[in-house]
Amino acid sequence: MASERIAAIIAAEITARPEQAAAAIGLLDEGATVPFVARYRKEVTGGLDDTQLRLLAERLAYLRELDARRDTILGSIREQGKLTEELETKIAAAATKAELEDIYLPYKPKRRTKAEIARERGLGPLAEAILADRAAAPSELALAYITEEVADAKAALEGARDILSEQFTENADLVGRLRSYMKERAFMRSRLVDGKQEAGAKFSDYFDHVERWANVPSHRALAMLRGRNEEVLSLDIEVDADDASPVKPVERMIADAYAIGRQLPGDRWLMEVAGWTWRVKLSLHLTLDLMRDLRERAEEEAIHVFARNLKDLLLAAPAGSRATMGLDPGIRTGVKVAVVDGTGKLLATTTVYPFPPRNDVRGTQAELAKLIRLHKVELISIGNGTGSRETERLVADMLADMPAESGPKPLKVIVSEAGASVYSASATAAAEFPGLDVSLRGAVSIARRLQDPLAELVKIEPKSIGVGQYQHDVDQYRLGRSLEAVVEDAVNAVGVDLNTASAPLLARVSGLGTSLAEAIIAHRDAAGPFASRRDLLKVSRLGPRAFEQCAGFLRIANGTEPLDASAVHPEAYGVANKIVAACGRDLRSLMGDSAALKALDPRVFVDERFGLPTVRDILAELEKPGRDPRPGFKTATFADGVDDIKDLKPGMLLEGTVTNVAAFGAFVDIGVHQDGLVHVSQLADRFVKDAHEVVKAGDVVKVRVVDIDIKRKRIGLSMRRDGDGGTPKPRDDGNRPVPRAPAPQRQPERPVQQGAFGAALADALKRK
Repeated sequence: MASERIAAIIAAEITARPEQAAAAIGLLDEGATVPFVARYRKEVTGGLDDTQLRLLAERLAYLRELDARRDTILGSIREQGKLTEELETKIAAAATKAELEDIYLPYKPKRRTKAEIARERGLGPLAEAILADRAAAPSELALAYITEEVADAKAALEGARDILSEQFTENADLVGRLRSYMKERAFMRSRLVDGKQEAGAKFSDYFDHVERWANVPSHRALAMLRGRNEEVLSLDIEVDADDASPVKPVERMIADAYAIGRQLPGDRWLMEVAGWTWRVKLSLHLTLDLMRDLRERAEEEAIHVFARNLKDLLLAAPAGSRATMGLDPGIRTGVKVAVVDGTGKLLATTTVYPFPPRNDVRGTQAELAKLIRLHKVELISIGNGTGSRETERLVADMLADMPAESGPKPLKVIVSEAGASVYSASATAAAEFPGLDVSLRGAVSIARRLQDPLAELVKIEPKSIGVGQYQHDVDQYRLGRSLEAVVEDAVNAVGVDLNTASAPLLARVSGLGTSLAEAIIAHRDAAGPFASRRDLLKVSRLGPRAFEQCAGFLRIANGTEPLDASAVHPEAYGVANKIVAACGRDLRSLMGDSAALKALDPRVFVDERFGLPTVRDILAELEKPGRDPRPGFKTATFADGVDDIKDLKPGMLLEGTVTNVAAFGAFVDIGVHQDGLVHVSQLADRFVKDAHEVVKAGDVVKVRVVDIDIKRKRIGLSMRRDGDGGTPKPRDDGNRPVPRAPAPQRQPERPVQQGAFGAALADALKRK
């Protein structure tokens, strides 16, 4: 059965058993979400985690599309009366869409071709005769096919060539071998388009750039493709360009497929046809294939990087429920100020003008100090856009002047304001603050994202948060689908307070969505806070199925049922109560008592419905009810007097916050309005294959300034302790520049700069 075959294929890819994959597919087909299956159906799937389940869901969609296309192709060939048992077996065995299309090509309805015209003119037998009798001269065989439509032997041979060329290009096995050969041996070359040197300066690293196709990393591929789209670069894929032999290896592969030699007259003519077919047809066809593969490969990696960075950002440490002042810096237009209480409720807004042309420093400091005292502000969140360091300095001076007797001074933190302007102009912000000026909504967002990054960032379209590379160059549907999955997983991993969550946050909870989230808010506004999870069933249109999917991820603090504050699903409350009874304690007193819970044998509480994984999860929840998986809050301290890239000097030791991570390195905000780059070779005093092994978005790190390029606004940083911040040196572990000199035993590798500002990095530094 197709379902069993698909389950077996996916199981091998996600390192699971076929029955695990089949069980997960069944649950997803029934409407279960990935977070729900990963958390509450471990017994059914054998413990597949959310990463495995996401990959399973993605591959399931691909394989079902492949099967649908397979059925369409079989139907088409069957209608033509050309479906043989051998062909059907071959189609059934095709593992990719590309392989399937190669097989279908000879049977695919197409426009009238030159080969078809030649056959209509009776030249098919000539092509067959040349293939069958290599000793005869093709020019002599062609004489027998001269007709009113075929003027002479030359025209007859051209028709035979068209027929044979089409036969060669529709040979699926041959095309597959040629494609594999090109993927292994081809080089990618980019060149500057004449006259575009000045306009395309940002692509200067690719004006004359060559590297092996198989090794082109995502960021370089997307940079070159963007350069081509902007008509600055021309891109070519070359194979055997350095081979000086009369017959190229690719042409020899075509000849070998039809046992074409070199001695007989027919062989010599057929070899010319093989060369012509490669140059005119197959080369272009396979080059387009490789270009498409390169883009898909690059996009997949870029989407993966964006998703991983978004996850780190969403799961960044929350500062907590403390009164917070948000400052959205601006020079000429003023600094927008918003104060929110510990729950994020807006208390006050204003705009101050400490910078030119008004220069009202004293008035600004007095206004901010008044708001701090009035609302007992504990945190000051400063957006990291233009004017952030000037604003931070102004706030620091104000805090220094505040008398000690006035109480603890607020902690100031510079936060990313990515997406704040998008939120300000959104329908969500308009609904939250209908009477508030758009410019002030951004300050509210900046304040709230320090309190709880996840709760605030879910209000912004994930693609607008800006922690990806070349995010506008990749397939937007695939990117959006991947990022939505990340947001869903992050929200459900943390859990949501049912009585305080916003509609955008509730909409990300397993099984809900926008409509049910709004219904929950409406019910909460009308009937007051929910006393228990079971009260959700009173919400309009929220039935048992939705309740099953969402209940475990929703929290109610101080409700009528203590377990509602934990991640224990209501369906498993009976198991939890058995555990409580076994301890002879009140549930509220037992929750959090690690010693008492660890003394229990989880196997005792296993029953027909709930197995050992669920019992262990319940015990873990009772130990730390409603635990937050996010790290503790900490922030970077920027160096005084280092506010601009011009203030940097090589060797400076600074503290910063990781804002973005790619496979080749990490971008770090050091407070100079331009993120610096720590190349992967500078992340540690050991070999690092992928930057994510060492850092993630939101980490506070210590860095050393290595390179400064003020004109191009590029900063090279190092986190190595050995003081070596120079260009990465060749190593035997795979993390090295492509060699400048060809290895004697191999085809030459073309030179690729890969220093702090080399080809591997320069394009990445031009971030959106």
